[in-house]
Amino acid sequence: MLHEGVVLKILPDVKHWHGATADSWFTHLAVSTNVQKGTTEWLEAVTDEEYYNLN
Repeated sequence: MLHEGVVLKILPDVKHWHGATADSWFTHLAVSTNVQKGTTEWLEAVTDEEYYNLN
């Protein structure tokens, strides 16, 4: 569980998901470094069904 002020570092090439659930909210702030090596690859969005079934 994440708490206010927690900072996560995701290593390169690790597929991960982040966001809110139906009963909570989430703010995502992304900082891109080393953009000369490539940009962020944003993956598929979750469906409404997936979103509403998150815990």
